[in-house]
Amino acid sequence: MTLAALPSDVQTIWWVTLALGAVVALVVLALLHLLRSAVLRIERNAEVLWQTATTVARNTATTWLIGQTADTVEEIKKEALRHDAFLSQGTGSL
Repeated sequence: MTLAALPSDVQTIWWVTLALGAVVALVVLALLHLLRSAVLRIERNAEVLWQTATTVARNTATTWLIGQTADTVEEIKKEALRHDAFLSQGTGSL
C-alpha cells in the first residue's frame, strides 16, 4: 500500500488555510462573546427600566384625583370657616 504524498506547496497552502480558519473561528468566538455580553447588559437595563416604569405607574395611578382633592379641600375650608364664625359668636356672648 502506497500513500500519496502532497507536494510541499500544496501542504503549505493547506496549513495556511487551516491557520486562517482557526483565526477566523477565534474572531467569531470573540464577536459572539461580545454580542452575548451586550445582550445581557441590555436585558439587565430593560429589567431595571421595567421596574422603574411600573413603580412610576403605581405612584401616578391616582393623579386624576388631584382636582377632586382640591375641590374637597376648598369645601372643608369653607366648612371650617363657618365653624370658626359660629364658635366666635358663641364665645363673644359669654
